[in-house]
Amino acid sequence: MSPEHLSPLDLAFWRIESAAHPMHLGALAVLSADGPDAAARAAALLAERCAGLPGLRRRIHDVLLPVGAAAWSPDPDFDPARHVFLTAAAAAASAAARTGASAAADTAAAGAAAADAAAAAAGAAAAAGVDAAARAGAVADDAGVGAGAGAARTGAGAAARAGVGAAARAGAVADGGAGAAGAVDPRAAAGPLMARPLDRTRPPWEAHVLAGPGPDSFSVLFKFHHALADGLGALALAAGLFDRQPPFAPGPAVRGPARPVPAPRGPGAALRRLPGVFASRVHDLGQALEIGAAVARAGLPLGVPDALVAAEPGPGAGAGSRSVAGLALDLDEVNLIRKAAGGTVNDVLIALVAGALRRWLAERGDPLPRGAGPRALIPVSRRRPGAAPGAGNRLSGYLLRLPLAEDDPLRRLYAVRAGMDRNKEAGPARGAGAVALLADHVHPLGHRLGGPLVAHAARLLYDILVTSVPLPGLTFTLGGSTVREVYPLAPLARGQSLAIAVSTYKGTVHYGLVADAAAVPDLAALAGALRAELDAFVREVS
Repeated sequence: MSPEHLSPLDLAFWRIESAAHPMHLGALAVLSADGPDAAARAAALLAERCAGLPGLRRRIHDVLLPVGAAAWSPDPDFDPARHVFLTAAAAAASAAARTGASAAADTAAAGAAAADAAAAAAGAAAAAGVDAAARAGAVADDAGVGAGAGAARTGAGAAARAGVGAAARAGAVADGGAGAAGAVDPRAAAGPLMARPLDRTRPPWEAHVLAGPGPDSFSVLFKFHHALADGLGALALAAGLFDRQPPFAPGPAVRGPARPVPAPRGPGAALRRLPGVFASRVHDLGQALEIGAAVARAGLPLGVPDALVAAEPGPGAGAGSRSVAGLALDLDEVNLIRKAAGGTVNDVLIALVAGALRRWLAERGDPLPRGAGPRALIPVSRRRPGAAPGAGNRLSGYLLRLPLAEDDPLRRLYAVRAGMDRNKEAGPARGAGAVALLADHVHPLGHRLGGPLVAHAARLLYDILVTSVPLPGLTFTLGGSTVREVYPLAPLARGQSLAIAVSTYKGTVHYGLVADAAAVPDLAALAGALRAELDAFVREVS
């Protein structure tokens, strides 16, 4: 059987990766715990189910021909324990919950025994006289209270010791802050894990079961290499690990109703009618030249806020540092803005990002950019509407200037809407944002040799990534525990300090923020600025 080679775009994502800039996508799911040992059971289920999914058992390896290419092959040594991890904090939280439940049961049993003792003493007292009854009852009461209190103290002590151990051991896994009842903030725990590259000798994915934000929850961080799947493909792979669902179909894209791609115009239309390979070659060359010209017209990274720029790592630098933040917003409030001001849900979500960046920069005391604003890359799926997402990447993109210089939220939204309308009219195969399509015109050896150069060029192409992942209208569960929040996490390009991803799940918009921790030490403040921006926008249109 001939090997399944990586597509040109998949190969590009594989080759541009470095230790300081790993190229994996992430998704942080927060679940309501269905029982005291829910986190441990979830980890066991993930390990069991991943073994049955062929897409998660394949690794990437170099091939001799074509020179520079890579291919997929089954991992003969596949071991779920190398991909599914139950962090110490989550394990200790489960143990503490089990200990607490056991202590409660012991307390109830002790109380019942005390009641039986009281009843027996009362019976004896009836024969011995009133004074004896009183004395027996007092003894029985003391015994019952003492037994119940002792059991409670035992359970509380064990739970406290487990919680302290969890907090101490969690420090080895993540720099998470302690929450209620010793829980670790999963978003803080996800940062160091997102900074750590996947093992390139194994199937390129991981799942980390983390402690939740409270004692009644836990979290799962999924990591999928971009060569394995784009956002929709990664979602489909993750869905295979959850409890059985109807066949996966992506939900409606938050960028709004699909528009037909306009018919090609100009000389290229006539060339496409030429026969055979010659027509294909001419078309490919014309598309590459057109995208290249659009990139040149989009301009250089001038006037980009310093907060959006990260220092370049030195030669041979190891893993970088990452911080993660998340914010959940009410979709009804977003729709209120959309209905009042026009545009699509995606237009509103991007305008909120622009307003939040402006607000965040002002709070930091940074100068606000003048002119057109930083260039945001907005990835666009090239999959057909309704098609089931498969492995690999089917992506293009739009390039959009974020109007940070505009102080009026409605005018910011109008500027975003106008820019997105221009992009949609041109279509995802044209324009400066379609640089991903150029990967199709590069020989595999070019990807292998030129990967580092392409990684260095990211800042020449765009300044910040803002991507959306449409989720299906389903409620996901894992071992009976319900997924209540989903924060998508995007990879961080070289030289850039911030990437923003957004998804909509169960009537809630979830923003996932990933930052270079050294360049953006105040990522939580940006999440707060998003919340403040939505509140201000709602007041503006109400």
